[in-house]
Amino acid sequence: MEDQMRSLLRRLVRRIPSQVLKVTLKKWGRLTAAQQQNIDSTPTKWALTDQLLAISEENGWTVRHVAELEMIYVIDKPNQGMWHTLRLVDPNSDAQTVDLIQFKEQFKSHLSEISRHVSVKMKKNADEAVWIRIAWGDSFSRPNNMKPTYVVHYLQTPYVFVTRLTSKKKPLLYQSLVRATRHRAIKDANLSGQNLSAIRDLLMQHYQQVFPGRYPSPLGERTQITSNPHVDQEQAEEGVKRLQMACEAFGAGKLPQLQSVVYKMETKFKDPKNQRMTQREEPFRCVVTFKSSNILESLRHCAASGIASTPLTPLLSSIPRKGSNYFVVTDNIPRAASQVSQQPN
Repeated sequence: MEDQMRSLLRRLVRRIPSQVLKVTLKKWGRLTAAQQQNIDSTPTKWALTDQLLAISEENGWTVRHVAELEMIYVIDKPNQGMWHTLRLVDPNSDAQTVDLIQFKEQFKSHLSEISRHVSVKMKKNADEAVWIRIAWGDSFSRPNNMKPTYVVHYLQTPYVFVTRLTSKKKPLLYQSLVRATRHRAIKDANLSGQNLSAIRDLLMQHYQQVFPGRYPSPLGERTQITSNPHVDQEQAEEGVKRLQMACEAFGAGKLPQLQSVVYKMETKFKDPKNQRMTQREEPFRCVVTFKSSNILESLRHCAASGIASTPLTPLLSSIPRKGSNYFVVTDNIPRAASQVSQQPN
């Protein structure tokens, strides 16, 4: 266990920028004033690593202490990996009454029952999110703190955000979450991304929404979305309509920084000139991915400027409406019109 602690500490020092690490160590609060002062004056990462390893021996740190340090860093800098969203469904009548103490006890108790070796640490953040760090083991090995799973859950909401979860451990985590939150099931919400705040804000609708209505003139804040002043001068009324529809579909003001959206196409090939493809029984399959630093901002701009036709297709407007960025596009037989459906679980 001591070797794992030293390995975890070394990895943390390599992973975290020096100045960020020093700030994180202060938040951690396990260094004396003299030790913290020495750390603050350390010029290189090599020296910083040696100092922390020596202090770990002096202070008797365990792997749980270092895991706590890692957790503080991940909470402050969550956009380090891919986050996947889960949705709790079919709540029991008392689901809304679950508090933090009950959730902790139920989650840890059930996970310990179904997984022989597991280490769980929880921390409630300032924004009311419950952060969970899980180090998994199995029947023959102790918990591996080098590859933990992180889970974020807002109590009294159906949303759970997970990163670094293997398929082997999914059933164990899902069972524990369902029991601790007093729901009957949990499913994939088909929303993922590196920016945890963005996918959270999209699901919880923490952005300025615009509802259908008529405006005598575009709002000042929205005017900035329009990119071509010449089009606005020549077709002012049409430009206002496009802008209105774009904001109704995606929202106004600053939008969550969702970075991609994926469409998995499973449709019949429709081209009378290509009989070989049109007459095939198997659907035409492909995957289309749109990427941007802010995909919602980009799509809104395309609609407002006339690059994308309005009214917008459900293929695009379903992103904020359904809170998803993964869709399966199939043929709606017998009408032969495309529809959007979420990926089956």
